[in-house]
This record gives sequence, C-alpha cells and structure tokens, in this order.
Amino acid sequence: MTDKLTITGLSKRYGAFLALAPTDLAVAQGEFLSLLGPSGSGKTTLLSLIAGLSAADGGQLRINGVDVTHSAPYERDIGMVFQNYALFPHMTVEENICFPLKMRQQPAASARRQAAQALEMVRLPQLAQRYPRELSGGQQQRVALARCLVYRPSIILMDEPLGALDKKLRDQMQWEIKRIHRELGTTIVYVTHDQEEAMTMSDRICLMNSGKIEQLGSPSDLYFRPRTLFVADFLGESNLFAGQVEQVQGSVVRVELAHGGLRVGAGCSSALRVGSRVRVMVRPQNLCLQEDPVGPTVSATGASLRGQVLDSMITGSLTKVYVQTAADAPVVVSYPTAWPAQRHAPGQAVSLHWSAADAVAVPE
Repeated sequence: MTDKLTITGLSKRYGAFLALAPTDLAVAQGEFLSLLGPSGSGKTTLLSLIAGLSAADGGQLRINGVDVTHSAPYERDIGMVFQNYALFPHMTVEENICFPLKMRQQPAASARRQAAQALEMVRLPQLAQRYPRELSGGQQQRVALARCLVYRPSIILMDEPLGALDKKLRDQMQWEIKRIHRELGTTIVYVTHDQEEAMTMSDRICLMNSGKIEQLGSPSDLYFRPRTLFVADFLGESNLFAGQVEQVQGSVVRVELAHGGLRVGAGCSSALRVGSRVRVMVRPQNLCLQEDPVGPTVSATGASLRGQVLDSMITGSLTKVYVQTAADAPVVVSYPTAWPAQRHAPGQAVSLHWSAADAVAVPE
C-alpha cells in the first residue's frame, strides 16, 4: 500500500508547553488509524495539525505526496466528523448533506442525487426531509458521517465522534463506521480515548503520551507485546510482576521473579539488558485460578502463586476475581461467566497459574 498521509518532524508548542514533540508518522491508503491516549497526550493536537485547524511550528505534512503543511483546511481534501455533529438546525437532512457540494458549486440535481446515495450508505434514506431536532443521537451522527462522505474526501478525520452516545448506540455506530470503511476503502484517522473502541475498529493504533508516540502497531501488537510500562498499563487490564533480567536470547529473556526464573517474551528486546529491572505482564484472561492452593513455583514453562481472594464480581460476559498475593498489588483474574455463576468468597485460599508463553517482559 502507498502512503496517503506522511508526517515528518511535525511539532506544536503553546508558549512554553510542548503539545506535540517532533513526530514522524505514515498512514497508508485505505488504512484505519486510531490516535489513542489520555487527556493531554497530543492526539487532538496532531489531528488539528492534519486538518489545518492549527499551524505547525515545525516539520512537514504531505497528503498524496503533496506538501500541505501551510495549506488552508479547504485545500487539503479532507473531511471531518465531530463529536457534537455540527449539523445546521434550520436545514433538512438532505440540505445538510448537500451543503458541502453546494460550496463546491455542484449542480443542485447532482448534489441531491449524491446526497441520496450517501443516505443509502448510512442506511437513512427515509429521513431526508427531517430536521436534526427530529433525529436521535445515533441518527444525527450518521447524517454527519454522510455529509462528510458525500464529496469523497481523500482522508476522513474523526474527533471522538461517538463520545456523546450511550454504549449500545456507540457499539452500533462502531460497526457502521467499519462497514463503510470496508465498502469505500477510505483512509480514516480516528481520535479516541476509549481503549476498547480503538482495539475494535483500528488497523493500527498510535498510542500517545505526553505529546509523543509511545507505540505504533496493530491492536494485537500493543495488547500482547507492549514496548513500555505505560503501554502495558494503559491498554486493557494487566498484572505486572517485578523481576530482573538474567539472560537475553533474541526475543526471549529469562527473568528472575521472587520465587525463581521464568523464560518470557520481550516486548522490546533492544531495551533489555542483563540486570535490567522489568515487569512481567500477564493479562487477566491468561491466568488460571485453582481453588486447591499449591505452593508458589516458577519454571521455564510457567509459574504459580498462592493467594487469598479479596473480591469477585460478575461483569456480564466475564467474571473477575481479585486475589492478594505476595506481589505488591492485587492480581486480577478473568474468565467467561457460565451458569450457574458463582462468586469466590473473600478470604478463600487459591493459587494462580500462567504459562511463560502468555507473559512478556517490559522495561521498568
């Protein structure tokens, strides 16, 4: 795939505050890239620079190979979908969708035909003559998406477009946006602070922190092979056990935990050295809980810990159990909820087991 968007050394300051450190990023034609991170991480600043709504202090931004670093937003061939929909309340749905075509001096008949096609795409053809106030939140967001799609921009930028919707509507709209992305093959850059949303929708995730890219890769890369402690802790739930590197063999390291040595994968082997302090990350679903406790052990193939149940809860499809072990923080275990669902009693003695293949060492 060729690069639709290329960013080289792009940066932004607001006075003494560095909102975006010099950043390099390439987005392929037809890719769905999510900018994920906590508040203040730089994701919205980066989106604003791509859109041309803010002026970069340094670096270069190219779309389709053309330098647009200092171009006006209307010269960049981009479309934007906002969280607040930004629909004109005095216009019908059809008129809202036709508006960008009118600004491009499209003939009225052609604009109405393209608007009808856009409404078919978002599955709202029957609502063309309604006003925004007569629509639900999910319908308004679909209209905003149709208005963006109607003139077929080179890149679509979405700034937390589903943040104002309830969970059920949000889940439905995630599916709709992915369906449209597959059908059109449009390049999408999507800002969100919702980890699950980014994992569900993205081809790649650009996880940002303190104005810089912390890790860039597929959802599975970031989830199962985090390169930093921030990534391991931010994306999903994780259990982190303190240890020290004893041996490095390519992408596999031997880590000494409190009860012995364990061979695990290295999320970032180039940053690990013999003697380095690390955290061994194990996801909750990769832990096995036994009600007949055994003593703590660590071997090349796996490990086990003894502990006491602090609490357990049924969250719907998953049951979570919190266990206090010799580790500093409680360990969380999750498994599919099955009927009859039973809670583990607080104080119950249990042991936890995991495979070395399901663990990864992250630099501390």
